[in-house]
Amino acid sequence: MASLYKHEDLPPPLDSTASPPPLFDGTTRLYIAYSCPFAQRVWIIRNYKGLQDKIKLVPINLQNRPAWYKEKVYAGNKVPSLEHNGKVIGESIDLIKYVDSNFEGPSLFPDDPAKRKFGEDLISYLDKFVGGVYTSFQSDPVKEANAQFDYLENALNKFDDGPFFLGQLSLVDIAYIPFVERFQIFLSEAFKYDITAGRPKLALWIEEFNKIDAYKVTKTNPKELVEFYKKRFLNDQH
Repeated sequence: MASLYKHEDLPPPLDSTASPPPLFDGTTRLYIAYSCPFAQRVWIIRNYKGLQDKIKLVPINLQNRPAWYKEKVYAGNKVPSLEHNGKVIGESIDLIKYVDSNFEGPSLFPDDPAKRKFGEDLISYLDKFVGGVYTSFQSDPVKEANAQFDYLENALNKFDDGPFFLGQLSLVDIAYIPFVERFQIFLSEAFKYDITAGRPKLALWIEEFNKIDAYKVTKTNPKELVEFYKKRFLNDQH
């Protein structure tokens, strides 16, 4: 399926001084933070399926978040969350599946049983992948991260009918890309480690993603990301 994305002007993030939107008025709202990888997943699928008019984007300032967000919208006080049909749901993997199933546009999860099974396996592996790379920042990135990116390279060899995990773009790719994007930036900057070296399938996967406008508009600011990760993982206070 081709992306149905159309350009939109992004609204400014709401902070503690902002009034809440008119909650539960029938409008479907996606609460995100522009820098959050979990929120980015749902933002991408919304864009890709051309749902900008159906799902209103409400960015939250996580460093100075409005009290009403926890009190009136989502008790978990995290992003993303989706206000739809009088209720609010969270958790990014659940949400990308929910948006795919409950809104118009072709499905981003194939009917083929072998692809569905492999897709679910890859989604189940996500936490191990992300955790493994995070751990590598504080030990031996080349050695520790190698295994995780080799896993992706091998997974991308499974189907040959397209450059993505299940051949064509699916929920699986959307689940992985926010973290691969960040890891590629940080490992290159902090450790001079190129995640695509010797991994042609992964290099092509990233290259193809970067052609998708629905994704490009969601990408994080590399400079801010490096500063944030250095403080978080390398105890760099400068």
